[in-house]
Amino acid sequence: MAANVFDTLQERGFLKQTTHEGLKEMLGKESVKFYVGFDATADSLHVGHFVQLMAMAHMQRAGHVPIVLIGGGTTMIGDPSGKSDMRRMMTREVIAHNAEIFKRQIGKFLDFSDNKAIMVDNADWLLDLNYVEFLREIGTCFSVNSMLTARCYKERLEKGLTFFEFNYMLMQAYDFLVLNRKYGCKLEMGGDDQWSNILAGADLIRRKEQKEAYGLTITLLLKSDGKKMGKTESGAVWLDPEKTSPYDFYQYWRNVADADVKTCLSLLTFLPMEEVNRLSALKDSEINDAKKILAFEITKQVHGEQAAKEAQQAAEALFGGAGAGGSIPTTELAMAQLKEKPQLIDIMIECGLTKSRGEGRRLITGGGVLLNGEKVTDEFREVAEQDFADGELMIKKGKKVFHRVKLVS
Repeated sequence: MAANVFDTLQERGFLKQTTHEGLKEMLGKESVKFYVGFDATADSLHVGHFVQLMAMAHMQRAGHVPIVLIGGGTTMIGDPSGKSDMRRMMTREVIAHNAEIFKRQIGKFLDFSDNKAIMVDNADWLLDLNYVEFLREIGTCFSVNSMLTARCYKERLEKGLTFFEFNYMLMQAYDFLVLNRKYGCKLEMGGDDQWSNILAGADLIRRKEQKEAYGLTITLLLKSDGKKMGKTESGAVWLDPEKTSPYDFYQYWRNVADADVKTCLSLLTFLPMEEVNRLSALKDSEINDAKKILAFEITKQVHGEQAAKEAQQAAEALFGGAGAGGSIPTTELAMAQLKEKPQLIDIMIECGLTKSRGEGRRLITGGGVLLNGEKVTDEFREVAEQDFADGELMIKKGKKVFHRVKLVS
C-alpha cells in the first residue's frame, strides 16, 4: 500500500464530507473496494464528472479497487438531487447507448486490467426487481419522515416531488447493498449533492448486514465566485471530442480565471502538490505559464498526449501570430475603450469583420463567431479585460477567418 490516500485527497481538496470516523484508518491498512455511480443521462461525460474520475484514479493508484457503477437502471427514474424539475424520461435503448460511451471514456482514467477495477450496470439487478418483494425487504428500512428532511427531497417539496422520483434514494441505497454483498464494497463516493443518498446506503448495509459501511463526498468543481465550472456560452464542456473539440477543451482551461488555477491544478492533474503550489503562486503575466501547463495536462488526461500537443500548437499558432494561412490580421484596442464596455459586435466592426451591426448580429446568433475558441450566441456579449490572455484575444468568423485583438495602454 502507498501512503494513505485519505491524506492525498484531503491535501488536493477533494474531500467534502465523510459519514463517520474510521475511514482513514481503514484506507491506510487494507485494499478497499469502493464505488461511484454514473447515471447515463447524456451521450458523454462532462467536466462535472471529471473530479470524481480523478478521485477514483488517486484511490486506485494507492492500491484500492474502484467499482464503476453505470446507472442503466437508476437513469430510468432520475435523481431529484439538485434538480428543479423531473428529469425527462429516456428509453432503455438510449440509456444503453449512453452507458457504452461512458464505459469507453472512463477507461481513460482507470486501469481495468487484472481486476484492478470493476464495471457494473445496475440495470442488471434493478430492472427485473419484484416491486412488492423490494418494498418488503428494502422499503421497511426507510422512514418517510427522515427521507423528507433529506436535502435532495426537501428542495423539491415546494415545486412538487413525484412518488416516481421518491423511489430514487431506495434504489441507490440498494445499489450499495448489492455491491457490498457481491464484491465486499465498503465505501461509496460521489459528488456532495449525493450526500443524502450515500448516507441512506451506508445505513441500509448496517441494518441488513450488520457491517460497517462508509460514505465520502467529493467537492463539486466550482469557480472562485461559487458558480459551477464547466459551462460556456455554447453549453457544457464535454469529455467527448465530437461534442467539445480538443482545441476548445484546451482553450477552456487556458482561459480560467487566475483565482481558479490552484483548484484546477490540484483536482484535475496529477502534478505533485509542490509543483501545484509553485505554479499557482505565479503573479501577473507569469500566471499564464501555469495556465498553459494546466490546459496541456488536462487535455492530455482526457484526449491523449498527441491531441494535447496539437491543441497546444494550434493555440500557439493562432495567438502567437502565425496561422496556417500566414500572419493573422491584428487590431489594437486601447485599454480606455474597455471602460466603455464595448460589445463584441462593436469590436468586429472596428476589425472589419462585419460591415454593420445587423450583419454582425446575424453572424453571432447563427453561431458563426467564436471568441477565444468559444462559440458566442449572445448578440449583446460585452468584451472585458478578462477575455484577454497575455493581452490578446482571438475572434474567429466562420471556418477560416481569424482576427487578433491586442490590448494596448
